Amino acid sequence: MKVSQMVEALSLKVLAGERFLDREAESGYCCDLLSRVMAKGKKGMAWITVQTHMNIVAVAALVEMACVIIPEGIEVDRKVLDKAEEEGIIVLSSDLTAFELAGKLYQMGITPVCEAVD
Repeated sequence: MKVSQMVEALSLKVLAGERFLDREAESGYCCDLLSRVMAKGKKGMAWITVQTHMNIVAVAALVEMACVIIPEGIEVDRKVLDKAEEEGIIVLSSDLTAFELAGKLYQMGITPVCEAVD
């Protein structure tokens, strides 16, 4: 599924990386522990996290994620978003909780990262 389809279906707000919305999201993961995300993350993954510091950009770039989704309308510092733009990382925002987002993405066919095929 294209990230642009996720944005439209879930009324997500694009905070960074708008020019990359045609990127494919193949799997999803919901986690706030960065070391675990680095260990479990997969290329093309949609990552839901409440973390908003600069390290989310580094992790998303390292893993080559499809996008990062920040739930609950949590604000992200402009410096983080500028770095995401620079690195080609899509950062999205939603007023939904992480639990709600994960459920909706699953219903839309985004598989859990553990089920994704490399």
